[in-house]
Amino acid sequence: MTLTAIDPTTALVVIDLQKGIVSGHPGPETTVTVRHSAQLASEFRQHGLPVVLVNVTGRAPGRTETTRSADNGTLPHSWAELVDELDVGPADHLISKRRRSAFHDTGLDTLLRDLRVTQVVLTGIATSSGVESTARSAADHGYHVVLATDAMSDSDADAHRHSIERVFPKLGERATVAEIIAGLNTRTEAAR
Repeated sequence: MTLTAIDPTTALVVIDLQKGIVSGHPGPETTVTVRHSAQLASEFRQHGLPVVLVNVTGRAPGRTETTRSADNGTLPHSWAELVDELDVGPADHLISKRRRSAFHDTGLDTLLRDLRVTQVVLTGIATSSGVESTARSAADHGYHVVLATDAMSDSDADAHRHSIERVFPKLGERATVAEIIAGLNTRTEAAR
């Protein structure tokens, strides 16, 4: 892991930690992802840094070879609601997406630029899908990307490992939640 710095204006972007997705991925990896993402959200709020919570409310049209749930286009009532553990605050920014990447047709880039954000820290589900797609878009938009590897999970362990080991080093810097929190604290102490 190689976290070199936390920029003065860094945003946390949490991907798809919503009731319908989290409940569909039971297990210890998901529990840790939610807990670590909530911990980072709390830390970012304490440091006065932006927290962006992303949910998915639909999917891209087009045929794929994999079976999709809710193919009839209707989702259960609370499916897109963010999990309670994130403790959504009044200053948090909420983004709803209908594609894999949180940047596609959502206004996320405009929001981050308006906030003068230069770096994003990414967490969420699924590592090889929403998180990776958002990381690719963030890198394409010119942001410094930090991937909180112990605050993301995937139902496919091989895909998760591939994203973390092969893809993410090409898109940004990988770090643990503890390393990111240490970087936030160092940044705050240096600003004093």
